[in-house]
Amino acid sequence: MSQFDVTVIGSGPGGYVAAIRCAQLGFKTAIIEKYPTMGGTCLNVGCIPSKALLDSSEHFENAKHHFADHGIMINEPVADLARMVARKNEVVDQTTKGITFLMDKNKITVFEGVGSFESSTQVKVTKNDGSSETIDSKYIIIATGSKPSSLPFITLDKERVITSTEALNLKEIPKHLIVIGGGVIGLELGSVYKRLGSEVTVVEFMDKIIPTMDGSLSKELNKVLRKQGMKFMLSTAVQAVERNGDTVKVTAKDKKGAEVVVEGDYVLVSVGRKPYTDGLSLEKAGVDLDERGRVKTNEHLQTNVSNIYAIGDVVAGAMLAHKASEEGVLVAEQLAGQKPHINYNLIPGVVYTWPEVAAVGKTEEQLKAEGVAIKVGNFPMRALGRSRASGDLDGFVKIIADEKTDEVLGVHMIGARAADMIAAAVTAMEYRASAEDISRMSHAHPTFAEAIKEAALDATAKIALHF
Repeated sequence: MSQFDVTVIGSGPGGYVAAIRCAQLGFKTAIIEKYPTMGGTCLNVGCIPSKALLDSSEHFENAKHHFADHGIMINEPVADLARMVARKNEVVDQTTKGITFLMDKNKITVFEGVGSFESSTQVKVTKNDGSSETIDSKYIIIATGSKPSSLPFITLDKERVITSTEALNLKEIPKHLIVIGGGVIGLELGSVYKRLGSEVTVVEFMDKIIPTMDGSLSKELNKVLRKQGMKFMLSTAVQAVERNGDTVKVTAKDKKGAEVVVEGDYVLVSVGRKPYTDGLSLEKAGVDLDERGRVKTNEHLQTNVSNIYAIGDVVAGAMLAHKASEEGVLVAEQLAGQKPHINYNLIPGVVYTWPEVAAVGKTEEQLKAEGVAIKVGNFPMRALGRSRASGDLDGFVKIIADEKTDEVLGVHMIGARAADMIAAAVTAMEYRASAEDISRMSHAHPTFAEAIKEAALDATAKIALHF
């Protein structure tokens, strides 16, 4: 029987990063992955492929609608979805091969197959051909991620009624894509096909899109996406989804209880994700789950079985790739006797629509509910020279600070390159910067990031310079 110091089950952004850090710290490390390519949902059917399609569709959108504004005159562009998907697959292939290279570089033993517990220290790896082998490990890290959720009355045929996985590999551009769920995944994939010419209707149970983010971001993104042609049915509860040939009918009730019906040729069910523990045989190791099917852990990400840890989407918290990676590093360093930490309040969230949406810290709604006295600074992107130069005028930066101490408690932005700019806010908040601290830092001109400085000036003393 093979012996290891640490065995990681799952090779997503949590699992493979945990394995690398364990190996760097001197542990003899193994990783188990049931699919032939490494990288988990994020690299194969999540973050990376969706961003590849978002970029391709954005290029098409610009060629079709914005090149002429810049004096670039071309014939009417044609969207080749097959080529876009092929390019997406090339990006995925390069990225997953990069993970395989990192496993080799760090001398991590890779087992391809389904990992399941035989005991608290033994994991059986069942291969595709039915054969199996059992490995023994001092520590085990569960990093099996999540899978798309659905609604109990919806039959996912994966042809016309699809999840995000199938939406990344469609053979045709939908005529009318109905998206059930106004969260991050639904809006991103809805944006892809809206740019390529689909009619897109989003049906959302809540009264706003991206409901977990600051209300001002939700309102602005709704306005921008409507301007781009996306339709929204908010406060609408889906009752049934029926397919008849190439047509799919969604029946729902609006906030007044009236029945509404919308028909399209594809329905994307995007109502969140759920932890994936199928086939792990956790009961053999004695590992407990919580009421939502997540692996229960303490503040050290340790399960009720002392040598078994769990990270990423399979535990409580935001289902974000970078959160999983941070947790993987934390567990590895704890096993090595170090004292790492994660400030979960400072894990940023991003929506890769255009404009992008990004946030870190508390929302205004959360702070008001907690009774915290705050002051808010805002700055519109359209007031920036860089925004006018590029034509990216939509959005704003919002900084929330403590009224008494001026410490920044939340940064919320929507605009061009917000996904990259949010890192500056995370850095500032990690060091407990005040709004005045940020307002006195020099920001290069002309840049989109100047909006952060100006919003900080507005939060400090309502003295924004350019608005």
